[in-house]
Amino acid sequence: MKSIVILISGRGSNMESLLTAVASGALPVRIAGVLSNRPAAQGLETAARQGVPTCVVDHQQFASREAFDAAMAEAIDRFSPDLVVLAGFMRILTDGFVRRYTGRLVNIHPSLLPSFPGLHTHRQALEEGVRIHGCTVHFVTPALDHGPVIVQAAVPVLDDDDEASLAARVLAQEHRVYPLAVRWFAEDRLRLVDGRVLLDAAQDATGVLIAPQAS
Repeated sequence: MKSIVILISGRGSNMESLLTAVASGALPVRIAGVLSNRPAAQGLETAARQGVPTCVVDHQQFASREAFDAAMAEAIDRFSPDLVVLAGFMRILTDGFVRRYTGRLVNIHPSLLPSFPGLHTHRQALEEGVRIHGCTVHFVTPALDHGPVIVQAAVPVLDDDDEASLAARVLAQEHRVYPLAVRWFAEDRLRLVDGRVLLDAAQDATGVLIAPQAS
């Protein structure tokens, strides 16, 4: 069974979706640890209540991003994870850190990348007037909010949406696709070929684009 380490900065709702999937048996991994750059991150308490080891590497205690990333990498490596999962980890990682975990560092972003990288993605979607929005699970590369796409979920943008309602619709799909992507990794069904992710779908009819109906 593969082990994962989850990095968070806040309440960790995507972390909770992974914990729930593991507890139910839907996700065949061991969550070795949850790490945060913020001592007050609510998700640390959630993880601890479920018996998952936690660790804090406070970014405010370091003079540079490089020094912080080196300390974070040291903390991660103590758990010897097969996969590092970013779940609302609000730090821009250095190229050296990303390359250290090439092919085993994943992130979830609340847009259909490459559209709307960065912050305030739901506001961007509403301002642009798009009719489809969503989320993306991808391998992390040095380019911010880029990298080979593993799975995406698309949701409709409704005429009466505001940022909160659109964010809630997308978040529900984040909680659906992140455990799915991690399961595919754990089952060795993901291959990186020429910068693209190929999925061995022989065991699963689920596609790499999830498009639920509007409700």
